[in-house]
Amino acid sequence: MRDALDVRLAARVAELRVARGWSLDDLAGRTGVSRSTLSRLERGEISPTASLLGKLCTAYGWTMSRLLAEVEAEPPAVVRAADQALWRDESSGFTRRSVSPPHAGLRGELIEGVLDPGADITYEAPPVTGMEQHLWVLDGRLELTDDRTPHRLDAGDCLRFRLWGPTRFRNPGPAPVRYAVFVVLP
Repeated sequence: MRDALDVRLAARVAELRVARGWSLDDLAGRTGVSRSTLSRLERGEISPTASLLGKLCTAYGWTMSRLLAEVEAEPPAVVRAADQALWRDESSGFTRRSVSPPHAGLRGELIEGVLDPGADITYEAPPVTGMEQHLWVLDGRLELTDDRTPHRLDAGDCLRFRLWGPTRFRNPGPAPVRYAVFVVLP
C-alpha cells in the first residue's frame, strides 16, 4: 500500500496544476519533466524524488517545505522529535526531517537533511527567488554549489546565502552528512 503522505502529495500536486488552469503538457513544459511522469505522479503510481519535487516547486513558486506542509497535519507549537515529519528519497539517498515546520504567520522553518555517501542532488532553480537560507553542517562534509559558487563545508561550518540560481548538494563521502537548514521566506 502506498504511503499516506505520498498519496496526499499526489493529490495536492494535481490540485495545484488544475487551480492554475495548466494541462499536463503545460506543466511538463514548465518543469522539463515528461507528461507521462507527471501523470503517474498525480495518480500516485510513483513516489516523487527530491529533484522532481524541486522542479514542481519552482514551477509553482513554492518551497518544498510549503508543499509538504500542505499535506502534513497542522504542527503543534512544540514538535516532539518522534512527531517530526520524515521524508526519504531512496533514489537519491536524501532524507529530510521537518524539525520546525512552516506555520501560518511565521516566515522561518528548520529542516534537517541527511545525504548518504555519494548522494548528489541538483535543483535547477530556486523555488522562491531570493529565499534566505542558513545551512549548518552537523556531521560529515558537504559540497554545496550555490548559483555556480562552490563551497566545501565541514562539521560546524555555516553557510548563509540567498537562492538566486541553481543549487547542488553533494556528499563526497565516506560517511553520511547531516545538516540543518534554517529557511527564511522573503
